[in-house]
Amino acid sequence: MATWGIVPAAGAGQRIQPLAFSKELLPVGSRIEQNIERPRAVSEYLVERLVLGGADRICFVISPGKSDILQYYGGEVFDTPICYVVQSRPAGLCDALFRAAPLVAATDSVLIGLPDTVWFPIEALRQLPTDRLALLLFPVEHPELFDAVVTKHDGSVVEVQVKHPHPSTPWVWGAVGMPGSVFHELRAMWLSRPAPDEYLGTLINGFLESGGNAVGVRVGESYVDVGTLHGYREALRLLQRLANRAARRQDLAPTG
Repeated sequence: MATWGIVPAAGAGQRIQPLAFSKELLPVGSRIEQNIERPRAVSEYLVERLVLGGADRICFVISPGKSDILQYYGGEVFDTPICYVVQSRPAGLCDALFRAAPLVAATDSVLIGLPDTVWFPIEALRQLPTDRLALLLFPVEHPELFDAVVTKHDGSVVEVQVKHPHPSTPWVWGAVGMPGSVFHELRAMWLSRPAPDEYLGTLINGFLESGGNAVGVRVGESYVDVGTLHGYREALRLLQRLANRAARRQDLAPTG
């Protein structure tokens, strides 16, 4: 029984082009490796969070022209093996995610995130239940730009408001977890629908309408989409604020 972290990295990144490399390799912040500070690719934030959330193998879904991602990550990151599958043509998030289906057993677990996002807390995926479809939720200032998730008081998901101009909640999903059996159930539903869903949120709505259930977990604190120039700047500001806060805590720590 494995826990798969699926990283959909086949998109063209048109909102932040032109770049000379895949958007998932955009340098955002830095990390210390062997006592040396180096730039950090934005997708490393997600991979790190998937591993901290329990993923023991990572699957990148890439397009044919994104061999630079393979060159960057190779076969292992954070002591976790990586494999790659190819989405031959742009066909939306659902199509990208389900390219990994042949690798996932019904008894496995699946964690999904978006590789051009930065969010905190870094161990939030551990808070998701593993026995059902679970959405990791974050409060944002502009939920109309995302998929807002309406829940009941017990966390049960009522609906996902996909890019709704006037969402009824500021909470949006930023990552998803589910059993492998639910992953395959979603894929079967996606294949059976007359017009296969491009967005995961609309597919989840269909899943709920057919009698499925999902839970939204409101443990997210901050969430930034780095897929635009504005989001890129916002991510840098967020990381700087957190670094300054950590430095202040260190200065206030007792030295005796």
